[in-house]
Amino acid sequence: MGNKQEELEICVQLQGHDFIAITETWWDSSHDLNAVMDGYRLFRKDTPTRRGGGVALYVREQLECIELCLGADEKGVESLWVTIKGQPHMADIVVGVYYRPPDQDEEVDEAFYRQLKVASQSQALVLMGDINHPDISWEDHAARHTQSGRFLQSIEGNFLMQMVEESTRRGALLDLVLTNKEGLVEDVKVGGSLGSSDHETSESCIEEAGR
Repeated sequence: MGNKQEELEICVQLQGHDFIAITETWWDSSHDLNAVMDGYRLFRKDTPTRRGGGVALYVREQLECIELCLGADEKGVESLWVTIKGQPHMADIVVGVYYRPPDQDEEVDEAFYRQLKVASQSQALVLMGDINHPDISWEDHAARHTQSGRFLQSIEGNFLMQMVEESTRRGALLDLVLTNKEGLVEDVKVGGSLGSSDHETSESCIEEAGR
């Protein structure tokens, strides 16, 4: 994000998003000041022990929100979870951001699935992230590799729906939007990128969840 922050802020000013999820921020403590964006509260999880990675979520200041500690002791999982408080007579929405490196081992995968199981028990969940399972066929709900198959098993076991239909990186569908509530996520659009990123951005409309 070091050379993309200005472009991101211009896009946000034009579009007025309520929240923005980012994976592979590549941030550390040296980015504390330039990562701040006017009008938004920032949640982030950096990976200071290695180059690359990191996730972040910007939430509009007018929205009441609080970070959830799901498996806080599971240091290897690059995820964060935030509850967006609902308006009167509307349910809260849990928003998650997750980055799964291509070489992530099964132990860390399983730690994430434990988090996902807890988060999926909320009435309304939206999970966004770069999952890096290019071998999954979402039309057939099938996978060629064991770890990808285990991911599908977790998605199905937690009754989650995958909402992105277009490829997001070089013909592969890597960046997903998952939800546990019918009609919560609509109008998912894929297209464009920030700076020289080889991942397409995705936008969607998230409706308020009724009780």
